[in-house]
Amino acid sequence: MNTIYDIIVIGGGPGGIGVSVESKILGIKKVLLVEKSDNHSQTIRKFYKDQKRVDKDWQGQSVSLDGNIDFFDGTKESTIDYFDSLLDNHLIDAKFNCEVDKVIKTNDIFEVNTNCGNYFTHNIVISVGRMGKPNKPSYNIPPSLRTQVNFNLDKCGNNENIIVIGGGDSAVEYACELSQSNRVTLCYRGASLMRPNPTNKEMFEKFVSENRVTSKLGVDIEGLESEHGKVKVLYSDGTSQVFDRAIYALGGTTPVDFLKKCSVQLDEHGEPIFDENYETKTKGLFIAGDIAFKSGGSIAIALNHGYKIATYILNKI
Repeated sequence: MNTIYDIIVIGGGPGGIGVSVESKILGIKKVLLVEKSDNHSQTIRKFYKDQKRVDKDWQGQSVSLDGNIDFFDGTKESTIDYFDSLLDNHLIDAKFNCEVDKVIKTNDIFEVNTNCGNYFTHNIVISVGRMGKPNKPSYNIPPSLRTQVNFNLDKCGNNENIIVIGGGDSAVEYACELSQSNRVTLCYRGASLMRPNPTNKEMFEKFVSENRVTSKLGVDIEGLESEHGKVKVLYSDGTSQVFDRAIYALGGTTPVDFLKKCSVQLDEHGEPIFDENYETKTKGLFIAGDIAFKSGGSIAIALNHGYKIATYILNKI
């Protein structure tokens, strides 16, 4: 126990960056950010298409920033660059490729067990995303189709017949992006798309009207089968279609097992319990970012979480 940090932040997304940077700006010196992947903002890097628009006011929510971070509209690339500059300019002590196994509290000190050593702190903030564990369908995916069924765009090629499954912003963006070089169908069980922000909804309607994307709404999917090495989609109305590839864009789930190992108490739905300061039932342990939302979250709101938590901890110190 050579160093006992004031704050250890688990997760290098917007919420984690917000806590780390705001803490340093407010004068809290001993702050450590740990991230299991090789860089910050993995959800943005992995799940956002290149040049994806990133809005401060997500899904039409007008968000006033409370803290010192001046987040602004931009793209995937400019957002990553901006977060790079925040971490560099404020000399954030960050350890990447550092995966947390569990968190143990003894008296008033937290011990954070990781694959790169054990660290100790008075306060801990968990700001891990939901997209690291994307939602999957209730039916089984045949093992023979594992390479053709994806949850992001990593393995997509050109000149494929692709079905995108989902009704949110990611599904719309995937479908429109892929349509540049593929035949694309977007399938959603609802009769209309209610979740995408107005810009994405307008874009989707334009692509459909121009026959660049096929809209298949109001029908659910009951399962997948392999047909001659391709993905056969079985619909709830008794019909079926065959595609080269299926991409699910169903959002993500709370990492329940991880939160339990970190001493976070959960409600009956598996969601973390926290108060108005984002402090959990375990005093000194906070939640920020995506896992503080029941569904998809806003970068600007996650940054506000960081400011509020940092301010609360500063006053407590």
